[in-house]
Order: sequence, then C-alpha cells, then structure tokens
Amino acid sequence: MWRRLGVLDLIRIGLLVLGLVFLATGLLPWNDALTSFHEIGPLVIFLVAIIVVAELTKEAQVFDAIAARMAVLGRGNYAALFFLCTAFASFVTIFLNLDTTAVLLTPVMLALAPKARIAPLPLAMTTIWLANTASLLLPVSNLTNLLGMDKINLDAQAFAGRMWAPQLVSIAVTMAFLWVFYWRRGERRDLRYTPPVLEPVADRVLFAAASVACVLFIVLLLLELHVAVAATAAAVIVVGAFLLRARDHLTWSLIPWQLIVFVAGLFLVVPTLSRHGLSELMTWMIGTESDPYRTAAVGAGLSNAINNLPAYQAVETVIPSADQDRLLALLVGTNVGPVITPWASLATLLWFESCRRHEVRVPIRRFLLTGAGLAVVGLVATVWTLVEFG
Repeated sequence: MWRRLGVLDLIRIGLLVLGLVFLATGLLPWNDALTSFHEIGPLVIFLVAIIVVAELTKEAQVFDAIAARMAVLGRGNYAALFFLCTAFASFVTIFLNLDTTAVLLTPVMLALAPKARIAPLPLAMTTIWLANTASLLLPVSNLTNLLGMDKINLDAQAFAGRMWAPQLVSIAVTMAFLWVFYWRRGERRDLRYTPPVLEPVADRVLFAAASVACVLFIVLLLLELHVAVAATAAAVIVVGAFLLRARDHLTWSLIPWQLIVFVAGLFLVVPTLSRHGLSELMTWMIGTESDPYRTAAVGAGLSNAINNLPAYQAVETVIPSADQDRLLALLVGTNVGPVITPWASLATLLWFESCRRHEVRVPIRRFLLTGAGLAVVGLVATVWTLVEFG
C-alpha cells in the first residue's frame, strides 16, 4: 500500500500525524481541536459529496459532451473556442468548485485536443488559471471561501453581491493573459482547428440523471440551502442512477480520502501554530493599517510559498470579524494569487499530475513567469474593484 502512495499523499498523511502529535502532547487543547472539527464537519461532507457528483458526472459523459459541442460550436475559429472554453471553465469553477475544474475538466479538455487537432497547452492553462481566478463569486467555488463564511458573516447571495465585480475583473484579466501568452496565433501556430465528430453518449439515463443532479445543486444554492445539504441531495440522485445502471463505477476510490486527510491535518496544525507565535508573525506581516492591498499581497505570497489553505487559515485568525473588507481582500489574495508555484493550491498540484498522465509538457519557467504576471496584475485590479465597487 505504501508503494502506491505518492509524495503528495505522504505529505498529507504527515500533516495529519503532526496534528495528532500536537493534540496528544497538549500543544493543542482538546477543546480547540473539537471546535476546529465542528467547523470543518459540514465542509468535509460538502467536499466528499461534490467530488462524488463531479466524478460520476464525468463518467456519465456530461463534461465530454459539453466540451465536444463547444468545439463544434466554435466552427474551427480559435477566438470563438477561446471564449467558449473560458466561459465553461469559469462556470464549472464557480458552481462546482476549483478542484472539480482541475481534476475533471482538465482531462476532458486534454482529450479534446487530439480530436480537434488543438495544441493541448492552451486548453490546460485555461483550466488551471480559471480554476483559481474564477473561484471568488460563491462560497462553494473555493474551500477558502467556505472556511471564511462564518467569520465574514455573509450568506451566499450577500457574498456574491460583494464579489461579483471583483470576479468579473479577475476573469477578464485572466482571459487577457491567456490570449496573449497561450492562445494567440503566434503561440498556437494554426489559423483554424478541425471541429470533432460528435459521438452519442453511452447511457442516456445516466447522462440525464447527472445533468439533473448538477442543475439541482445550483438551484438549491440559489435557494440558500447549506452547501453540504445541496451537494448531498445532488449526490443521492447521481449515485442512485449509477446503482441502477452502472454499479461497477461506485467504488471506494470515489471518496477523496487525500483531501479529507489534508483538511483534517490542516485544522489541527494551523491552530496549534497560531497559539505558539504564528499569529504575532501574521499580524506584523499584514500590518495594523487595515490595508486591503497589503492583506491580499500577504495572502498571495504565503499561498505561493506554502499553499493557499494554510495561508488563509493563518492570516484569517488575526483579522477581526468586523473588518469584512480585509477578510474579502484576503480571499482575493488566496484565490487569485496562487498561480505562480506548482504547490500554491491543491488544484494546481492535481492539475500538474493530470498533465503528466496525459503527457502534456508544461514549461516550468514559462509557467512561473506568466503566472507571476497574472498574479500581480490580477491581484491589484481585483482588490481595486473590491474596494471601489464591492
């Protein structure tokens, strides 16, 4: 079993073990640990349910059908395909979260590339950049949003009301960087692409059930049901359909144990470090001037250094709940900023693994430099929009 575990798996397990050591030695009091797990319980339910929904939706060929029809709709025009792909990646990120985009949409896009004779790198970069920068609008779009909802004290509609303008700006900046550095003709070389031949879905019942489940999830969110309830309801529908039609797809591998272990370890380690000096360091870094730009920059910098989840958790602790603007600016930093290093977000780590499996070469130097440009420009523009219009 240990031989099948990758380096990332060992890091996640190590984080949980370290958290348990902190708990056993008294560095983290039991009451604080119970409070942390009370906070993450609904989040874990949501994550498991939505990943099951997304994985089975992929198996039902919903994503494949949409991607193929997008390519056909583009009629060989790269500009049209570009706008369709960015819209699709943004939609999936906003309503099904960034990990769904990185884990499930990336393979779909990469499978589309050879069928339409499209260079894979522009499609791959579209998914990972928008997986991060399009995750501002709704609480479900990113785990960092869900982590901050209690302290920010906004419901889903109020949260979207504050973040819709910053979200539009971050997507627009991302699209500009994608076109200039990956999609324009000088980068892709071809004038037009070949639209793929549409293929019928293997099971129309599963396709319909998965489609209904995704729509139901979105509707329940709009009705302001808790994300865990909405995701569980959608999961019941799609799992029920697979029980009747394709039971062999319902395996234990659907359960994202790696993510559960990582989140559990995170909620043990970060509170412990905060009790023993981390909070003072974070207070010094973000300053006492309530500067949203500085707060966002610290969140982005820490995200690219250590990963956006522990970065958000560490900084959020020292921001008063009444300072809603800085909390939202921190979300901008930890959502839009983690596009430079391969470990800046869990979605990016999963994306790199998907590219490796599909034998897509990602030039690291180019990835770092273009990501740094996007992080700086996107961060400034998005925080400015938050301050002026949010």
